[in-house]
Amino acid sequence: MASSQADLEPPPLPRPPTPPSTRDRLRDFRDRLADLIDDRGRWRSVAIAGVLALAGLGAWVLTRPPDAGPPLESVLPTVEPLVATTPAIVDSSPLVVHVAGAVARPGLVEVPTGSRVADAVVAAGGATATADLDRINLALPLSDADHVHVPAEGEIAVGQGALGGPDPGPLDLNRADEAALDELPGVGPATAAAIVAHRDEHGPFTSVTALQEVPGIGPAKLERLRELVRVGA
Repeated sequence: MASSQADLEPPPLPRPPTPPSTRDRLRDFRDRLADLIDDRGRWRSVAIAGVLALAGLGAWVLTRPPDAGPPLESVLPTVEPLVATTPAIVDSSPLVVHVAGAVARPGLVEVPTGSRVADAVVAAGGATATADLDRINLALPLSDADHVHVPAEGEIAVGQGALGGPDPGPLDLNRADEAALDELPGVGPATAAAIVAHRDEHGPFTSVTALQEVPGIGPAKLERLRELVRVGA
């Protein structure tokens, strides 16, 4: 069957869309602007709500009661205070000791700090053959300016003459040598030598008062010596 003239004609092309009018464009812009304003309003509300929440949390922290949690002292570690210490000063200077009596070199000797009587005796040249070392305490510690007297056999010492030994009582004026007399208070080497010289020249003392006949001994010194000396047979 033959096609008609109408069937052979191509279909009509679609018409291009009609551009929106100015009024339509203004309406569309208005709608978009309104939506944008609504979106910004919602974000602003969220931001304001967040700020208010943070402000409330800060106010709660600042105004909470003191017993709301453990005290700060129980949380922080305990730190012991530092104590400044001063190093001890050790005096290492030598001791000066006077050694008298039955030693090889009587006089002043120097011994190290911490020395004992035995060290002072050795520093003075050692004890002589007549020394009676059993009458003194050789183990006694020394101090500066000590006076160590080493008695001879048969000698009667007095007071601190034998440094640390027992006090044998008053000194016998008729038996004591110059070293023992030198230990008496107020009696130096010159007066001790004068006592021995007087005894050798005039014989044994008959009383303690007779000491006043010795040059250098007056009434005041005699009173100081009266309880420390005696006259033996």
